[in-house]
Amino acid sequence: MRLIFSFFFLLVSTISFSQQFVRGKVVDEKNNPIPFTKIYVKNAPEYRTVSNVEGAYELSLMPSEYFLIFDATGFEERETYISVSNADQQKDMTLFPSKVQEFESIDFSVKRTNPGRDIMLKVVAKRDQINPWNYPHSVDVYIKASETIDFKQKDQKNKKEEVVEDNDPLAEEKKEVNQEANKMNLVEVNLQRNYMPIGKVKEFRNAYTLRGSDKTLYYTTTVKSNFNFFENLLHLDDLHQTPVSSPISSPGILSYKYKLEAKYEENGQMISKIKISPRNTATTTLEGYIWVIDTLWLVQKLELTMNKGNLLIYDHFTIKQTFTHPGDSICVLSDQTLEYGVKYKTETSTCSTIALFDNYNFKPKFDAKFFGTELAVTTQEAYEKDTAYWAANRPANLSEAEKRFILIKDSIHDAQNRVEYLDSIDRIFNKITALKILWFGVDHRNRPNKTQWTIGSVATFVQPIYIAGPRLTPSFDYFKKWKDERTLESYTRVSYGLINGDIKGDTWWKYKFDPFHFGTIRASINHDFDVIRGYDAITQVYKRENFIETTKLRGSFSYELFNGFYFGLETEFSERRSIENYKFVNIFNNAIPNNNPKEFNTYQALLGIASISYTPYQKYMREPYRKVLLGSAYPTFSLFYERGIPKLFGSDINHEYMNFNIMQTFKFKTLGTTSYRIAVGKFLSSKVLRDPDYKYQRRSDPIWFSNPLYSFQGLDSSLVTKDFIYEAHFVHHDNGSIINKIPFMKKTRIGLVVGGGAMYVKQYNYQHYELLGGLERNFKLSRRRLRIGVYGVVSDGNQTPLKATWKISFAILDDRNMKWNF
Repeated sequence: MRLIFSFFFLLVSTISFSQQFVRGKVVDEKNNPIPFTKIYVKNAPEYRTVSNVEGAYELSLMPSEYFLIFDATGFEERETYISVSNADQQKDMTLFPSKVQEFESIDFSVKRTNPGRDIMLKVVAKRDQINPWNYPHSVDVYIKASETIDFKQKDQKNKKEEVVEDNDPLAEEKKEVNQEANKMNLVEVNLQRNYMPIGKVKEFRNAYTLRGSDKTLYYTTTVKSNFNFFENLLHLDDLHQTPVSSPISSPGILSYKYKLEAKYEENGQMISKIKISPRNTATTTLEGYIWVIDTLWLVQKLELTMNKGNLLIYDHFTIKQTFTHPGDSICVLSDQTLEYGVKYKTETSTCSTIALFDNYNFKPKFDAKFFGTELAVTTQEAYEKDTAYWAANRPANLSEAEKRFILIKDSIHDAQNRVEYLDSIDRIFNKITALKILWFGVDHRNRPNKTQWTIGSVATFVQPIYIAGPRLTPSFDYFKKWKDERTLESYTRVSYGLINGDIKGDTWWKYKFDPFHFGTIRASINHDFDVIRGYDAITQVYKRENFIETTKLRGSFSYELFNGFYFGLETEFSERRSIENYKFVNIFNNAIPNNNPKEFNTYQALLGIASISYTPYQKYMREPYRKVLLGSAYPTFSLFYERGIPKLFGSDINHEYMNFNIMQTFKFKTLGTTSYRIAVGKFLSSKVLRDPDYKYQRRSDPIWFSNPLYSFQGLDSSLVTKDFIYEAHFVHHDNGSIINKIPFMKKTRIGLVVGGGAMYVKQYNYQHYELLGGLERNFKLSRRRLRIGVYGVVSDGNQTPLKATWKISFAILDDRNMKWNF
């Protein structure tokens, strides 16, 4: 195999010696890529190429002098000189839009066959002028997002009879009311949105009322998504896996088909209705209609639907927008309607979000520091608006179903907040039942004090499989929450070993004292079995040599010093003991190979840990007592320092370790999502270094595909080293942008993933590198999204043989941030 690689490398080298590559990128004056630009050699047009969707091109030429021509529809043709020698060259090019007269001449030639495209070319020629997001402004926004849920009827033969109390004549009516209350969810928001080009936004929520759940509802804030079709790409990270190409843009002219379907007069103006359809669904995802006012070439309204393939949650999603035109010179968004939904096995969710924009001010006065990383502010008063407020400040009409739903929810809210009702609910919640004892655990709630405690169930009381045999583990947890979002949590467990008769246990407490700055104090006491390598292959973690017994006291503090900059301190004192004298269950040794515990003398260890991490320009939304993070366009930088402190309290360790880490996930234009992680670590000193204090690499599991940003799929060993360890990880999900170019593949909704990793251990001159590729598909799992992947991995190194294997993975979409674990 290596011989084949060598031959291939020699062949490529020979060819590249005779021909050189001219590479570059074609962009417009705003540095946006211009796809499908024709690049060819003047007087020798056989040397030609076309730029891709990102504007990148590559042309192979013999050493000589050339004049290159760059030609793109809607842009002025440009010519440039280049001298090709014995090295590859980079030649970027900026093209400028053609004048309106030139567009008109182009339109004249195609008017007989494609008047729809003719009209859209004129709209695109005026795009910068009519785009409202090219001008600073403020606007009042009203949002109403509603969800209607249709539950699938159960088979009558399997439907259990509902228990109705004989002494309650209104029981049937109450049941019907509760069912009506669960068939809808509704959010209403009043806010002021402030905008400054390019992309600077800040909103102030004046009112926010939620009836039911907003989990499925979309666009309840304007800072996460902006449906601006006057830009080349729409970045809708919480909705769509890839950026969406706009049909009202220069790249869109080449990516979509335009057909004039109707022409009619309305309010003294001639309106053209143009049908939009993608040329290739692999790279474009919208279809629908755009209405254009003739002669003015302004967009009157649009209705565009996204193809299902790359939607994160929903099965369908349609955007409708209507514009006004003050002075006949700009398209000002007046209302926007989103229609979307998703179908599960037992229910169908149909949603609609209406946003009304009013009181535009295109001459706002913003302070120099008005815009920043704080994108939205919501005060406590905004959450306390009542029905009377909305009756006076609701600009949109409610449907009859919405009126009835609000009446029911408000009535239920009033009834359920009476002291008598709350006491009755708590009595039911606190009632001890056989099912709670056996499975769920026994809970007790004190509503006035906002506390709740739980005693573990019988199911959690018995731990049948554990190191040194089965154990009995009664547990107790406690939770308290204050009005200002401060919380106190604790968990306590006692553990008794049935084979060895040993008693162990642990307790931990966590107090969040400053929710807005993520300020947290933790403390724990633990006497239990512990592992030397907790972060290792699953075939190694369970082995007896990996277990020790520890008694430890730990405390930690973490806080956000300023936006995006987090600081943490931790200290731990422990006594570590061998478990060589314990009895073990050996009946599984033949099926699952095991070994003997590690023998060593008991010793004490005192650790001090400091860590910092910084994400520049971290964006967030300010809530009354907390902040909601929205991410950043920059990577996160982390520094970790650990000190084994000698002598103090009898500590027998003495070492220093430091690790530096860079990590980022971002959308790579329309080509998918890219994640990478780069790390370097080293023991600065290692005078007395014990096994649990070494840092181990995450090696390969059989069959299982572990997180490729933190592990190596082909690494079969874990090296113990005190010197530098360098590692780099990379993974890219194409989200269908590449594989969908294969006919019929878009219907399968399968995505391509590629990646790799490399590691260098200086002490042993050990090199490991690997490449991976696979296919992934998303499935519905109840109300969640499950991603299943199958991958092939090829790994090699300077001290290991070349090998190939395959892996599988299962991942659940985090519905809070709409992200996968990798």
